[in-house]
Amino acid sequence: MKCILTSIIILISIQISAQKTINGTVFNMKNNPIVGANIYLEGTYDGSTTDEKGRFSFTTTETGTQTLIVSFLSYETFTMVGDVSYMKDLVVKLREDVNTLDAVVLSAGTFSAGDHSKVNVLKPLDVVTTASALGDFVGALQTLPGTTTVAEDGRLFVRGGDANETQIFIDGVRVFTPYTPTTNNTPTRGRYSPFLFDGITFSTGGYSAEFGQALSSVLLLNTIDEPDQEKTDIGVMSVGATLGNTQKWEKSALSVNASYINLAPYNAISSNRNDWIKPFETVSGEAVFRKKTNAGLFKLYGAFDTTNFELIQEDINNSEGVHFKLDNNNVYINGSYQGVLNDTWTLFGGVSYTHARNHFDFIERTIKDTENSVHTKLTFKNRISNRLKLYFGSEYFATNFKENYSDTSISNTVYGYDNNIAAAFAEADIFISKKLAFKSGLRGEYSALFKDFTLAPRLSLAYKTSGKSQVSLAYGHFYQNPSSHILKFNQTLKTQNTSHYIFNYQYNADKRLFRAEAYYKAYDHLVKYDTEFTNFDSHYNNEGTGFAKGIDFFWRDSKSIKSFDYWLSYSFLDTKRNYKNYPIKSQPNFANTHNLSVVGKYWIDDWRSQVGFSYALASGRTYTNPNEPGFLNNKTKPYNSLSINWAYLISPQKILYASVNNVLGFKNINGYQYADTPDLNGHFNRRALRPAADQFFFVGFFWTISEDKKSNQLDNL
Repeated sequence: MKCILTSIIILISIQISAQKTINGTVFNMKNNPIVGANIYLEGTYDGSTTDEKGRFSFTTTETGTQTLIVSFLSYETFTMVGDVSYMKDLVVKLREDVNTLDAVVLSAGTFSAGDHSKVNVLKPLDVVTTASALGDFVGALQTLPGTTTVAEDGRLFVRGGDANETQIFIDGVRVFTPYTPTTNNTPTRGRYSPFLFDGITFSTGGYSAEFGQALSSVLLLNTIDEPDQEKTDIGVMSVGATLGNTQKWEKSALSVNASYINLAPYNAISSNRNDWIKPFETVSGEAVFRKKTNAGLFKLYGAFDTTNFELIQEDINNSEGVHFKLDNNNVYINGSYQGVLNDTWTLFGGVSYTHARNHFDFIERTIKDTENSVHTKLTFKNRISNRLKLYFGSEYFATNFKENYSDTSISNTVYGYDNNIAAAFAEADIFISKKLAFKSGLRGEYSALFKDFTLAPRLSLAYKTSGKSQVSLAYGHFYQNPSSHILKFNQTLKTQNTSHYIFNYQYNADKRLFRAEAYYKAYDHLVKYDTEFTNFDSHYNNEGTGFAKGIDFFWRDSKSIKSFDYWLSYSFLDTKRNYKNYPIKSQPNFANTHNLSVVGKYWIDDWRSQVGFSYALASGRTYTNPNEPGFLNNKTKPYNSLSINWAYLISPQKILYASVNNVLGFKNINGYQYADTPDLNGHFNRRALRPAADQFFFVGFFWTISEDKKSNQLDNL
């Protein structure tokens, strides 16, 4: 018995002597103790938590090299690898986690909408529930600050830049012809349905070095990664019909949309200033296929549309009016893959192809142009740590443009060009803390057309001033080749460029968001020519210059009034240019000094309805009055428009929808056309350029058939 007791005592002594004590103190970077931090040896049950003074102590029987873990919410996890014998009197300092929701966001010049964005200015459904947008993502973005109201055009004009200075990307790959063709004084629309997108990033300036060939802005559209269920969407509208279907399998999904639009019935019951011979008609379709792999996601997106119409428009210099006919076909294909290489490396690869064909008949001119464009892209991301992320990649743009032109004096003359651009970029995201972050990048481009290489630095930083606010700065240099209406006649020019300087303040509280942003843009090497319009015998140079400066404000509130969501945006723009055929530096005729938008949406339970409104007010735009001295010497009256919409839930999956644009019937004037020659009194007569219709009415019935029998298209209206 005595022997057994002695053995037990010896074993206990050995056990006690084998135990090691691990202790220390945990602080934050300000040397304040952290209470409740978890400390343990990886792969064991040995551990402890810190007390009110940040101290911890525990024993372990483990020996040799072990991994000590120290973790606490909102802080980066601390890891120590070493012999347990030396894990005594440790002093551990935890750094704040820069990936928390309250961390700083690099947001200067950028508006984001999507479930994965920390700060959403617009939600995805806002694109199609804004009363004035008529289901067009561009129309919804025109309610944001920084955009300019050019009602007769319909494209994005951003901060003093014309519409060609904004580029659009789908899943990171370029769209070369994003808008449907149209005629004078009739706004265009984006080609692509918002139904397939769940993320939008709209950069009004200072954007990442990853993107180029845009002097003013980039718009990034991301298709839905994975649909939630199988469903069929049916729409019957006053202007046509739509049909969509989504199929879902274990690791893949397919969504398709098709639509047919014909304005003949609408024109028959609504007055119109155009004399339609063949009303606007379009057939379009889209499809997106997704396939999950073991390490990533493959997407294949395709879209096509065919559009035609014929009409006669009023013209002050032609008593019989001006005849215009259009036949257009467009195909866009986009493939992309995003995947994980290992714990720190990811890659993205994408390619797009665009085929666009236009056949115009204008007065006695016949124009047939064809564009074939390709964009390929490969990027890598290395997440070195939570505080340092590196991005680099390369891309190639190739465009072949060909135009056949004929009129009464010229027979089938061919114009065209090949525009090939190679680019590479490198960029780093550096998070000093969750209050301070930088993005620094450099982009290089080589234009084979001009035999010219350019370097464009980009830099932005953000500092968190409080738990709900931050300030940001951004600087960038941006290059863009001239557009096709110039390059088809002259290929000996230089790349146009601009520099952006941006200061941003942002306040983001519970369902409330305020942004204020001041900016300055300096333009150089803009294209000038010496004729009224670009022509084969025009003289071209790169001596054009310009500037744009201003301030934008945005406020969104979804909390103050129950069931009511609204936002207000205001922009002040001061801009002048000496480009195209301008004799002096002047405010361009597409620029408004003041732009105001107010958008509201209200859900009424008793009516099972969502009602909304959108009001736009813009100051007048410049035009040249030949009866007075000067260039762009007058301004139109201000633009006003109030639009309303109503979505009524007949049943959980059936919706009746109606909207009216410019419900108060404001008599807006987009500009004036003057006679080519004066009358007997030496006075040039004029006519006002008015919209084809002062108002637009829309009525539709939408029915969803889905697995859960609850989903509907309210989010798509």
